[in-house]
Amino acid sequence: MSNEITLYTNPMSRGQIARWMLEEVGEPYDMVVLDYDVMKSADYLAINPMGKVPAIVHAGKVVTECAAICAYLADAFPAAGLAPATDGRADYYRWLFFAAGPVEAAITNKALGFAVPEGRERLAGYGTFDHAIDALERAVSGPAWICGDRFTAADVYVGAQVDWGLSFGSIPSRPVFEAYAARLRERPAYKRQKELDNALIAKMQKPA
Repeated sequence: MSNEITLYTNPMSRGQIARWMLEEVGEPYDMVVLDYDVMKSADYLAINPMGKVPAIVHAGKVVTECAAICAYLADAFPAAGLAPATDGRADYYRWLFFAAGPVEAAITNKALGFAVPEGRERLAGYGTFDHAIDALERAVSGPAWICGDRFTAADVYVGAQVDWGLSFGSIPSRPVFEAYAARLRERPAYKRQKELDNALIAKMQKPA
C-alpha cells in the first residue's frame, strides 16, 4: 500500500485532531489548508460531501470523521503501535466511539442551549450531559491511558475532546480530566501539532 497521505484541514477546526494523529503515526503527509467557503466547492464536496474538514486521502481512499481517521491510520500504519492487538480492543473501540457519539452529541446540544426534557432521557443516546461526562471521566480515570499502559489512537480522539473541552469550558474541570490532559500535553506529537497549527493560525490571522 502506498504511504502517500494528504490531509485536508483548517487549523481552526477539528483538523487539529487528524494532524495530531498523523504526527503520532510519524509518516510524511501533504497538507491542503482550506478556507471555510472553499469547503463548499464542487472539488472539495467530491472528497467530503459534508463540506467540512478534516479529511484524508491515503492510497486513493478517502476517510472523513475524526474518530474514523484515527482508527484508520492506526490500522494502516501498524508499526506506529497505535492500536492494540485485535483481542485487546474492547476498551479501545468502546471509548473511541463513545466520545464520537454520546459525548459529542451531549457537548454540542449543551452549547446550543438544548437540554433533554425530564423523563425523555431514553430518547437521547447520551441520556443527560452529566451522565455522559461522568462516563467519560470513567474512561480516563486510570493512571495512564484508555487501554492501560499503552497510548493508542483512542487517546488521540478522546484526549482531544477532553483537552479542547477543558480549554474552552465545554467540559467541566475535574481532577481526573486535568491529569489526563496534562499527560497528553507532554507527548511530543501533541506538541508538534500545536506548534505547527498555532503557527499556521497566526499566519492566517496576520493582516494583509
